[in-house]
Amino acid sequence: MVRILLQTTIAKTADDWSVERFSLLADLLRSHKNPNGESAFEVTARNRESQGSEDPILSTIDRSDFGQLWLFAVDEGQGLTPKDCDAVSRFRASGRGLMVARDHMDLGCSVCNLTGVGKAHYFHTHNLDPDVGRHAIDDPYTTNILWPNFHSGANGDFQRIRVCGSVHPVLADADSPTGAIRFLPSHPHEGDVGVPPGEPARVVATGVSKTTGRPFNIAVAFESSARGGRAIAQSTFHHFADYNWNTAAGAPSFVTEPPSNGMQAVPQALQDTHRYALNVARWLTPEG
Repeated sequence: MVRILLQTTIAKTADDWSVERFSLLADLLRSHKNPNGESAFEVTARNRESQGSEDPILSTIDRSDFGQLWLFAVDEGQGLTPKDCDAVSRFRASGRGLMVARDHMDLGCSVCNLTGVGKAHYFHTHNLDPDVGRHAIDDPYTTNILWPNFHSGANGDFQRIRVCGSVHPVLADADSPTGAIRFLPSHPHEGDVGVPPGEPARVVATGVSKTTGRPFNIAVAFESSARGGRAIAQSTFHHFADYNWNTAAGAPSFVTEPPSNGMQAVPQALQDTHRYALNVARWLTPEG
């Protein structure tokens, strides 16, 4: 059984994106069985113990027996400390799996110092996208949020994604007419990810803005190499949040955009989202 840590970069806060708002993902992973009918994953879900000082789990995770880390970077810059980043980087360097998801503008920018994967995340004032043409507001409705903020749709709705190149294992779906998942949750202002120079990585899925028609990257997959284990850089943690799977779960009070119910109205969208999460978990499982 593979041990997975679902971890946020903030201390528990009732009115924020604490790990309790990713409970549907935790339940999905816990319920998944391997071919022998046994639980495939043991899941621990936690927040930071405190903000501004090393986290006792993250700062020593390289010495733990976790096989995967799913990091939800929901902080505004004060999430991971240098010691946390060093330990997470050593964790991946040991061959274990890492998924890092952030959101718009500078939300989650404390991940920038993670080796390899951190450089795949582009923010407003940290590690800017080398394509200056993308330094532009895409979501014109929530005016206090600046770029990157790609508008893929309302919270609670879904977007049709585009597979890049050959179908990557995290997107594979033998039951789909295309051989790949077609839908993921939408969000009014997704972040920006790309492939860092020299890394064994590629963009595996893109979306299209519903306001500008501009394509944007959804996920970058890093293959296992001498640099470390497999990893995913995800444009937004909202692809995994309870509220985006089912808006009845509720959201923090600062979320003011009108929601939709597409994820509930079109069952295939939620099925694809579940399959994507399970595909990621299986693919990030250390080889051998």
